Amino acid sequence: MGAQGSLADGLARSLARRSGLPVARAETHISWLLFCGPDAYKLKKPLKLTFLDFSTLALRQHFCEEELRLNRRLAPQLYLDVLPVTGPAEAPALGGTGPVIDHALHMRRFADDALWSTRLAQGRLTADDLTQLGERLSAFHGTAPRAAADGDHGQPADIAAATAKVLAPLLTWPHSAAQAQPLQAWLQAEEARLMPWWRRRLAEGFVREGHGDLHLGNVVQLPEGPTAFDCIEFDPALRWIDTLNDLAFLTMDLQVRGRSDLAFALLDGYLSHSGDWDGLTGLRYFEVYRALVRAMVAGLRQGQGGASADEPDYLGWALRHITPPAGGRGAPLLITHGLSGSGKSTWARALLQAAGAVRLRSDVERKRLFGLGPLDDSHAHGLDIYTAEATQRTFARLEDTARTLLQAGYPVIVDAAFLRRDQRERFAALAQALGSPWLILHCQAGPEELARRLAQRTATGQDPSEATAAVLKQQQGHAQGLDTDEARAAITVGECNAAGVAQVLQRWLEPH
Repeated sequence: MGAQGSLADGLARSLARRSGLPVARAETHISWLLFCGPDAYKLKKPLKLTFLDFSTLALRQHFCEEELRLNRRLAPQLYLDVLPVTGPAEAPALGGTGPVIDHALHMRRFADDALWSTRLAQGRLTADDLTQLGERLSAFHGTAPRAAADGDHGQPADIAAATAKVLAPLLTWPHSAAQAQPLQAWLQAEEARLMPWWRRRLAEGFVREGHGDLHLGNVVQLPEGPTAFDCIEFDPALRWIDTLNDLAFLTMDLQVRGRSDLAFALLDGYLSHSGDWDGLTGLRYFEVYRALVRAMVAGLRQGQGGASADEPDYLGWALRHITPPAGGRGAPLLITHGLSGSGKSTWARALLQAAGAVRLRSDVERKRLFGLGPLDDSHAHGLDIYTAEATQRTFARLEDTARTLLQAGYPVIVDAAFLRRDQRERFAALAQALGSPWLILHCQAGPEELARRLAQRTATGQDPSEATAAVLKQQQGHAQGLDTDEARAAITVGECNAAGVAQVLQRWLEPH
């Protein structure tokens, strides 16, 4: 068992005597964990491995303190303190007065079924949970320290080297070589394409001190909402990464488990809050890299006889993820059309999850142009963001961003009223230029329902739209209906439901 096992045993006995409560124990390859009532304690094993060094008392104290500091950024309610462990290993005490023999990280315990990996398996994760986490992670990344452009982290050559290091064993193992070879060719081509982009991302401050290990097992559902925890403390290079590389671990983890709907709900929350549409240029590469990491770890476990029977097929997913759409078509484009309150955003949210699409929302992008957040009240800030010039700028931004996203291979939904014909025509031209399947989603609702929805939206204050009854009346007066050609490219919908979503997807995405 070793000295550390003896220390963990002794501390468990001490905790049980002091509290009168049972103590549960768990072990990872680098830590011991003790659970006693509402508390949890983590002891780092005195190890020196290729990727970490906990071999001395001073190093274990340092990394306990680093773990506390780093995780308090996202989960301050879980990470409480670093406590000295004193006394002999056979009868140690937490925070005692004798000689310090080790250190323990003190945490608040949470329920086992609060982990998102468990909640996903139980079917208890919702799109709202993912959207909320996406917004939280965007805020976290937005305030995280930035890497220097000439510093040690985020250099393009290092990104490619990290991928090559993970890919190397997969190319040699008999069970993975056939799948890894085409991935190698794709990764090398992507690296050549992305090198200038990686340099620009670093220069513009998108390499930040993130989490580094953002998978479903490191997200927890707390009473106040979801949050990530247990970030990487032992290797700065693994957490000083592009913000989309950080997020990619979680979007990959959801997709490989068959929940692309939740992955795109997460992405929608993150991008709506951050506006980092440019990050999608390299997201697919980062997701494939994360899948390779998981495949390598699974392969190592298989070699040690510890493979899990329900391990996802990471390499198979990665191969499907890099395969271009059949027929050489461009990524599909959909725009909404309808009065305020007609259900455009409800439909857009349902469709983005079902199709694995990215949504651009005019209400959000209009506010972003003026330095406002999605829920900020423009009137309270003394701004008039609804002038003809502001509308022109908004639609120009929507068109430019949609082009970037379509060229990156993502289906795009532009969520706007599109009441003017010239606004619709510029997106029809964009779809034609890129060879993108094209659909207008014409949303309708009765006058009473429109009024009810606008009143409800205003009362809750939880929607980016600032449309009022007066705005609705103005829209009704100047809206330009769909002409004959547009009507052929449109599908008319009412109340959003699963059958309607399936019908829209068939019309939009399937070849005709």
